[in-house]
Amino acid sequence: MARVISVYLPLWPVDRLRRQAGEVAPSPEAPLVLAVRVGNLRLVTAACSLAQDLGLSVGMPVSKAQAMVPDLQVLPHDPQADATSLERLALWVLQRVSPIVAVDPLDGLVIDSTGADHLHGGEAALLETLLGRLVMSGVTARAAIADSWGAAHALARHRADPMHVAEPGMAETLLAPLPLSALRLPPATLAGLHTLGFACIGDLLGQPRAPLTRRFGPELCRRLDQALGHAAEPIEPLRPPELVEVRRSFAEPIAAAETIVRYIGKLVAQLCAVLEERGLGARRLDLLCWRIDAHVQTVRVGLARPQRDPQRLTRLLCEKIETISPGYGIEILSLTAVTVEPLEARQMASRLLEEPVPDLSALVDVLANRVGVRGVYRLAPVPSDVPERSVTRIAALSEPVGAGWPGHWPRPARLLPRPEPIETLALLPDHPPVWISWRGIRRKVARADGPERVFGEWWKRDAERIAVRDYFRIEDEAGERFWVFRAGDGENADTGSHRWFLHGVFG
Repeated sequence: MARVISVYLPLWPVDRLRRQAGEVAPSPEAPLVLAVRVGNLRLVTAACSLAQDLGLSVGMPVSKAQAMVPDLQVLPHDPQADATSLERLALWVLQRVSPIVAVDPLDGLVIDSTGADHLHGGEAALLETLLGRLVMSGVTARAAIADSWGAAHALARHRADPMHVAEPGMAETLLAPLPLSALRLPPATLAGLHTLGFACIGDLLGQPRAPLTRRFGPELCRRLDQALGHAAEPIEPLRPPELVEVRRSFAEPIAAAETIVRYIGKLVAQLCAVLEERGLGARRLDLLCWRIDAHVQTVRVGLARPQRDPQRLTRLLCEKIETISPGYGIEILSLTAVTVEPLEARQMASRLLEEPVPDLSALVDVLANRVGVRGVYRLAPVPSDVPERSVTRIAALSEPVGAGWPGHWPRPARLLPRPEPIETLALLPDHPPVWISWRGIRRKVARADGPERVFGEWWKRDAERIAVRDYFRIEDEAGERFWVFRAGDGENADTGSHRWFLHGVFG
């Protein structure tokens, strides 16, 4: 089933102006409106949230707005700059979220996220990540995901706060209480429907279609069917001229897996030739399969390093061919290098002079495209004595960070996500436990080493000024080794709770 994301940017003109103005941007503490001249009048075309709270709205004469708010900031509106910046934002989303992204004028984006959510941890996590990055960039945004463009568009503008994930097949139930304006109808049609007493989408669901079509034309029923998912609404993906793209059209649609694989290989060879001419390597590829029923099947693969090896890229794309549903046939194949980086030719190392360095990028590419980029990483040390802060995740092929692990005390191979409380008995404050009980299993301690005292980082939190932990390495009678600690020094209650925890397991 198709899944579509609609991103609503209610304050896009104002947010865009403030982002581009930088240090000379208008003060966010004063109300701001943007205006254009229409004949002899200047009309408000956009207003910040503070101005809207004061009663200002789009379409109001600027003179009236200034009379209502004397300290109002009024700046000229540049719709063309808004459209250009919105397209750049769509390209940014295209490179990071999904192969099919388009501008939804004048205040949003539409994203076909079918099959892309598992690479981001699920639909809710995908929306949270997307909205979080927009908010951190100074862009006010709301988003919704649903079965159709029309439903997602309506929910993003009338239900999301700031996000909404619609369950599959629930479009009619969710849309029924929303106002008619959520259907993207012309103002004249909305006015006519309100005159007849229709107030929400639910009022239209049970009405005969013929009288509505005769009075308002086919647009009303078409928009209603698109929102409910009964009528197709293809998304034309954004493809700026600077993207490296090759495509192949077929006089007769293709559907056999062998045929699709053969033409994927041909497209990859063409793409790599173009990349070589430009001195570029691909970091992300999108394969779009246009079916004869107007549906688009997508395959996205990422690479740890820029590449233009035809065999390698073909292998990565063909590993995902089982996700392509050709339906009644594919009439167009399109392959795009969405993200590229400079890649210069270099001399191969000679085995006579030096041993070549193993190249793990092929393995990383295969794993990352199967489980997602977040699932493939390596651990790197961080300068911190607190164990849970002494490690971080970095990209699998990142350069060395230049720091090493502490060598004075061994560290466990497996550190638990968070310390787990245990029951134990220790004879003296500086003695190791005699036994521990962890996850319902009691273990007698046969050997122990410690304590290793770890102090809190007072420069981060005041509560850690005198906090300490005493860590012990213990081994039970079965030979299993654990890393346990007591919170506190065993004497002063201010240094910790004096409870015992298990923090790691030695391999």
